[in-house]
Amino acid sequence: MIISYFKSLIDTPKGYRLANTVFFFVSGFGYSSWASRIPSVKEQLHLSEAQFGAVLFAFPIGLILTMPFTGRLLNKFSSRYCMLLGAVLFNIFLALPGFTSFVWQLVIILLLFGSSRNILNLSMNAQALEVQRLYSKSIMTTFHAVWSLAGFAGAGLGYIMVTQNVAASYHLLGISIAMMGVMACFYPMTIKTEPLREKRKFFSMPDQNLIKFALICFVAMACENTMYDWSGIYFQNVLHASPKLTTAAFVFFMTAVTLGRFSGDYAVMKFGIKQILLISGIFITLGFLICFLLPFIYPTILGYSLIGIGVSCVVPLVFSIAGKSKSLSNGSALTSISTIGYLGFLVVPPMVGFISEILSMKWAFLIMAFLGFIMVLMVRKIEE
Repeated sequence: MIISYFKSLIDTPKGYRLANTVFFFVSGFGYSSWASRIPSVKEQLHLSEAQFGAVLFAFPIGLILTMPFTGRLLNKFSSRYCMLLGAVLFNIFLALPGFTSFVWQLVIILLLFGSSRNILNLSMNAQALEVQRLYSKSIMTTFHAVWSLAGFAGAGLGYIMVTQNVAASYHLLGISIAMMGVMACFYPMTIKTEPLREKRKFFSMPDQNLIKFALICFVAMACENTMYDWSGIYFQNVLHASPKLTTAAFVFFMTAVTLGRFSGDYAVMKFGIKQILLISGIFITLGFLICFLLPFIYPTILGYSLIGIGVSCVVPLVFSIAGKSKSLSNGSALTSISTIGYLGFLVVPPMVGFISEILSMKWAFLIMAFLGFIMVLMVRKIEE
């Protein structure tokens, strides 16, 4: 009965949405599973924090370097084929870090892992835009909410694996095999699309109509990754909080991100994309300002929560706008916007570290509040 039900969903909007949701879950669950075993891999290679930090940088380098390639791939082939390719490679490279014995092996694997995640990320968002066209209501932020929820699940399972002393190699290999099986079941339900086959340069900046959205994406991704990298350190160094409170603060941030994404589609239908982007920028600004002005435990947790809500829906909504571009295909629009967005994801958090060394982390967070204010100004210029 269950099999016949799923067969009935093939080539239906509901089936397309379910299949695409599954691929978002696979991406989030796989990535958080790897993140949960980072300390284990670091320990097995006997690396210091500085050495391992340099090694981890291979992942975003691989992601950025393959952005133009992924855009060309999406212009030549259907996004469902690209998504399958990205997902298969993603899970293959997910299984390998636990088996590494040398640093150079992990560097190569992370380069390829980052590249595969880029292919999977852009192609599943291109698929999501195609599914969105079949619905009169907004559904984009829910896809990203499922990614966040999968991240919680993957991190939770990772915690269990660590406490039960399961080796990272067996843990990640098991996740890889399980996710491959899930993909095989749901891939036939993905939406069939035809590539636009644009003739464009290997790399192209967003067109004039999309540049402001790319910059908005830059700010949101910069603020989000700053929270991933520095929120715990802010609690430790500025607030001198206990490890439990430090962890709890980050959980508040991640919970706010997830809840914001699950409620984002409803909010868009009620208030419109521009209003939600404007509120997001205000929340980001207020959140960092609270952290700067009121450096105490509970106000900072409130600030973290506001930042989490603020960054939650920006990227999926910007992608949704990009999908309406008349001058670029989904692949080209997403690639050009994502390239600028990921620059914020990569460049700004290290700058927070430099600013913290020169001034203090409080002043670094004040600068992040200024970035949020710039986002508000850019959103105000959007024509409805």
